[in-house]
Amino acid sequence: VRYQLSTPHFLDFLPSFLASSSIGTNHTFELSERNATMSMNLFRLAGDMSHVFSIIVLLLRLRVVKNAAGVSVRTHELFLLVFVTRYLDLFTTFYSIYNSCMKILYICTTALVIYTIKIKEPIASTYDKAQDSFLHWKFAVAPAFVVSLITHLIQNSFAINPMDLLWIFSIYLESIAILPQLIVLQRYREVENLTGNYVFFMGAYRFLYILNWIYRSYHEPYYQHHFVVYFCGVLQTLLYVDFFYYYVKSKAKGGKFTLPTSR
Repeated sequence: VRYQLSTPHFLDFLPSFLASSSIGTNHTFELSERNATMSMNLFRLAGDMSHVFSIIVLLLRLRVVKNAAGVSVRTHELFLLVFVTRYLDLFTTFYSIYNSCMKILYICTTALVIYTIKIKEPIASTYDKAQDSFLHWKFAVAPAFVVSLITHLIQNSFAINPMDLLWIFSIYLESIAILPQLIVLQRYREVENLTGNYVFFMGAYRFLYILNWIYRSYHEPYYQHHFVVYFCGVLQTLLYVDFFYYYVKSKAKGGKFTLPTSR
């Protein structure tokens, strides 16, 4: 459904997916969430399990090694903000036990990672703030909010729905939330095995969700296309490409996982 927008001329030059994406209203958002809940498939399940497994691997790594070197707490602060703003519907709508449990699991485990790195000793003492220095509030949260606000206003004829706005904000923010972690790994260069596995499964989760969208578009007659979600999902996956290359290369050779120096 396209909305007839009474907007100034300059908006005509904005990408069409901002104006035509079907996540523009709360009603459509609730419908798409319900459809997503009911349409479980192998790719979506594998994506969810990859996401859960990545968090388990990281918590296991922190517990066993008792060292936070090479791990970005700022990435997890961004992901926690993503989950909290996206899953506000936990207080308003029940879709399924699976859906609710996964949302609560993501929020709680991400908060646990942050607590473990920043507060729990002896791990907290090994966290290197100097390496994890990406200004995430300034260069991730603020830009994501501005872009989501523009998108939301265009989609809703300049009316604001807080739930919709925060949901779109979470989509944009998630697409770049891994940046602080990738920067930390680049600075350390040599990637510890469990840390590498954690980042790999995080990237695999997003790639599998792209396959999930493709599968659903072919097999669900009333599937609604969300072009902002597609754009952000592809962007997020592309951020992992360089990491994937060196990860697979190191596994194939059986040697240490080392990232090249930036020039």
